[in-house]
Amino acid sequence: MKEDVFNTVHALSAKQALEALESSSNGLPSTKAEERLKQFGENSIEEQKGRSPWVIFFSQFKTPIVILLVLAAGLSLWFSEWIDAVAIAAVLLINSLIGFFMEFQAHKTMKELKKLVAVKAKVVRDETLKEIDSRKIVPGDIVYVEAGDLVPADGRILEMSQLQVDESPLTGESFPVEKQTGKIDEDNILAERTNMLYRGTFISKGNAYYVVSGTGMHTELGDVASLVESAGQSSTPLEKKLEQFTRKLILVTVGLVALIFLAGILYGQQLVEMVKTSIALAVAAIPEGLPIVATLALAKGMMRLVKHKVIVKKLSSVETLGGTSIICADKTGTLTKNNIEVKEVTGPDETVKKRIVEASILCNTASLNGENGKKSELGDPLEIGLLKYAEHAGADINGTRKAFQKVSEEPFSSETKLMSTQHKTEKGFITYSKGAVEEIVVRCNRIVHHNGITSFSESAKRAWLNEAEQMAAAGLRVIAAAFREDLSQQEKLTIDLVFLGLIGMIDPPREEVFDAIKQCRSAGIAIVMITGDHPATAQAIAAQLKLSEKPAVLSGKQMKPYNELASADKKKWFNTNVFARVSPKQKLDIVKLLQEKGHVVAMTGDGINDAPALKKSDIGVAMGLRGTQVAQEVSDMVLRDDSFSSIVVAIKQGRIIFENIRKFVVFLLSCNLSEIIVVSIAAIFNLHFQMFPLQILFINLITDVLPALALGVSAGEAGIMEKPPRNVDEPIVNKRTWKIIFVFAVIMGAVSIGSVFASHYFIYQGEEWNAERDNNILFFSLIFCQLLHVFNMHSGNSPFFKSDVVSNVYIWLSLVASVTFVLLVYFIPIFRNALSLHEMNASDWLIAIGASLVSLFFMQLLRMLKIVTW
Repeated sequence: MKEDVFNTVHALSAKQALEALESSSNGLPSTKAEERLKQFGENSIEEQKGRSPWVIFFSQFKTPIVILLVLAAGLSLWFSEWIDAVAIAAVLLINSLIGFFMEFQAHKTMKELKKLVAVKAKVVRDETLKEIDSRKIVPGDIVYVEAGDLVPADGRILEMSQLQVDESPLTGESFPVEKQTGKIDEDNILAERTNMLYRGTFISKGNAYYVVSGTGMHTELGDVASLVESAGQSSTPLEKKLEQFTRKLILVTVGLVALIFLAGILYGQQLVEMVKTSIALAVAAIPEGLPIVATLALAKGMMRLVKHKVIVKKLSSVETLGGTSIICADKTGTLTKNNIEVKEVTGPDETVKKRIVEASILCNTASLNGENGKKSELGDPLEIGLLKYAEHAGADINGTRKAFQKVSEEPFSSETKLMSTQHKTEKGFITYSKGAVEEIVVRCNRIVHHNGITSFSESAKRAWLNEAEQMAAAGLRVIAAAFREDLSQQEKLTIDLVFLGLIGMIDPPREEVFDAIKQCRSAGIAIVMITGDHPATAQAIAAQLKLSEKPAVLSGKQMKPYNELASADKKKWFNTNVFARVSPKQKLDIVKLLQEKGHVVAMTGDGINDAPALKKSDIGVAMGLRGTQVAQEVSDMVLRDDSFSSIVVAIKQGRIIFENIRKFVVFLLSCNLSEIIVVSIAAIFNLHFQMFPLQILFINLITDVLPALALGVSAGEAGIMEKPPRNVDEPIVNKRTWKIIFVFAVIMGAVSIGSVFASHYFIYQGEEWNAERDNNILFFSLIFCQLLHVFNMHSGNSPFFKSDVVSNVYIWLSLVASVTFVLLVYFIPIFRNALSLHEMNASDWLIAIGASLVSLFFMQLLRMLKIVTW
């Protein structure tokens, strides 16, 4: 095969294109496809290289926090505090290495996540239509695409039905392009090559088979990708909040440092001592690990969701999940099993039922292929259910399709709500149609009776519509079938049809949905069911699921355009929890109304026409099993099992993740504020003991990383789904939380300073004040107070020893690691000297440990008395 044919295949006929690409309408044999995969490589666009480890490492030094610490090291050098300067630099390096490791892990996690979002493609291999990973497509493959599919590779159209393609990603053309199969001039520009399909565009209507001419970087999209330089990834809303918060914290710190510095000078303190105090304050105020721990917590939370069959595509979505207050859920496959079975077929006699079986096979694009003794189901679940019904009735599916060659097709769409196909027979042509009962009935003017075909009267139509209504009220999903025989091929397929009968199908609710709905109700999350089914079917399923005491149903025909809605209409919509037979535009209007009412809306969808509503919603949820690629592309989340309960799990995890982030933010800020209080009090009251900058930086290194990270991966409290949704506009640290932080900080600061006075008056009675000993007692008291402070971060009203923090094994591991590190620093002379530490006796250690227990006791007492609550 010559590679130059890739760029000229549009100038060839369909037959010539197949020959040039050394393929056939039966597709490639698997062995040949494997050879070509080795020759041409995978069908994937080479992504721009991510940030290298070196870039990630050096980026750790670009933050305002680090700049402030570098300034502190520089001032230490200026005043000849060599050990302090070197030690600050060493701790900076250690802190940057920890930041590098955590960010590198977060990048790896995101990379693993991307691998999970694999795009599938339908390919003819070994004369059988199969679904494969789109990366395995090779030149010469025959690919089948239909409405809602992303085109996986470039190629020449062989056959098609009413094909329209959105090529705006490549050409910028706003309207879908009508396609055709004839050859065109070789010189035609890309936008005029109407017999070609290009990777990255998507099918907006119809279906087609095409032969692949270009894959991977040898596609038009690949050419564009090679010209595009990588763009920086924007921060998530949460990261932006944390960045803004950090900047404000630095400004407040600078102001506080300046104020205390001036106060110290006015009190007659030495300039050198006040500079050291200012450096200590600056170091104390900054929670160095805050931004990166938050990012890693989000990334790890996303990987945790993967285990629950949920792929969250954006970090920002995890934050929004926790605030979801309404779920607009599609019925089929989300609330129900999507395992559709035909339960009832109504028709005058066996001859008509035989016609219905033929309609089920021919007016159908699904397939049931046997392979290694197993059935391979490919296509829409409703159509698979129809094929199974036909097979159970004794029909030969492949034999019937060969006997009735398809010559034209009008695919199903959400606008027409029906599908029609035309087939060649020995006597002429036959057309079969299936779809919504009311749509089929309107297009029929005759009906089959025992004695032949007669006129389809208005009274008979009403009778059949009533029959469909009764079947739907019993919980069946009802469609109708019709046919028409012609001597010659007809252009219009959906007029003058002959009514055959009704097909009643059942799609039972998923067992786990009942419990998920209960969880939503206790969590203050409303559920709105949206379906294309008959209103009676929708109401029957809603009642079965117990969405409410008496589910209110509104059909698409009863819904006005959004700009015509009066306040009474909006109120009616808002109080409706079941919408049936709605259009894509109406879905969009429902989301818009709910958002105007202040709700955070999660919307599920699977089709191309769901894309606008998915994009408009706060959390777009696409189906991973039956969802179209376009729906998955615009969504924020993909459910790999299509189950409603997975959405509830995702919301729960979103709440847990946000709560964990808030916990370690409170933990870090209260710890750092306690250091500020200690340094400020010592400076203002001219106490003989004071914390050194390096000691404070060491304390931050101990508390800002491991305990905070352990809080970030907590499993969450048991009753988190019994709380109402949080306000997503509310800041992470609100006024009430600031009060909690301040109370915690005051207790830790006061108890730590109090430990020094306690040791002097109760243990070292009558002795002179010892600045070195008192500094060490203060140092270790503050460390142990902060480490035990992690146990104050439990949420809810669960008993202390059964709380989510105490039961978190990572908390205990982080404490063991932190205490071990503290003891190593104490017992290794070089580190002990660098931190200005001296030998302590048993009494000193007991005072420091006792102070931390007193601090923990007071904080728990305040929680028990409800003085401090989350």
